[in-house]
Amino acid sequence: MTEKTIRERKRGSGAQLVYETLREEILDLALAPGTPIDENQLAERLAMSRTPIREALVRLAGEGLVTQLPNRSTVVANIDFFNLHTFFDALTLMYRVTTRLAGEFHTAQDIQSIRARQREFARAVEGQDALAMIATNREFHAAIAEAGRNPYFTGLFCRLLDEGQRILRIYYSSFNDQLPHRYVVEHEQIIAAIEARDVNTCDRLATAHAEQIVQQIQSMISRGVSHNMPL
Repeated sequence: MTEKTIRERKRGSGAQLVYETLREEILDLALAPGTPIDENQLAERLAMSRTPIREALVRLAGEGLVTQLPNRSTVVANIDFFNLHTFFDALTLMYRVTTRLAGEFHTAQDIQSIRARQREFARAVEGQDALAMIATNREFHAAIAEAGRNPYFTGLFCRLLDEGQRILRIYYSSFNDQLPHRYVVEHEQIIAAIEARDVNTCDRLATAHAEQIVQQIQSMISRGVSHNMPL
């Protein structure tokens, strides 16, 4: 990054760059839970002062992705495997609520957006690209939430989906990053129920979709796949 580029950067965009860079690395587990974040190294790497870095870290802390310690150091937030049941309860509820609302309030444009995200997800599954699968799955369900027309639910669900990406990354790694094709099929069934405005079927499919993911992750954890991850 050149000095000219830095000078031309709009006010606040430096913090956004740091935020996006760290957020992606944390969610992809390139920065493992518990990893210290060195502000000086990060400033040198991104060619910027520590002020936007600190702004980004405050934002990430607000999202629960980093932990700012009393000694003013910062680490990537640990994954609390012992209390994942509370996360799973909230995630399942948001799957149900957002899919139900999408079935009730969606527009034709919403369906187009959801189907576009589904095509991206299907390509990622076909290519066995775990990181792309995680990202496109997030965007698919976020598009459904948007179709439900409740920004509070959308915001909460996206927060849960973001936090869950680290758990999914561990899960995909446990079987060589190959996601079963049934997830593509289940997505198609959910889209059909939304398009038909069949709210009860939306609820049933979303519940089943969420619960089987939860059960698989819980099974993976019980087998000790997470034993090398900080708790």
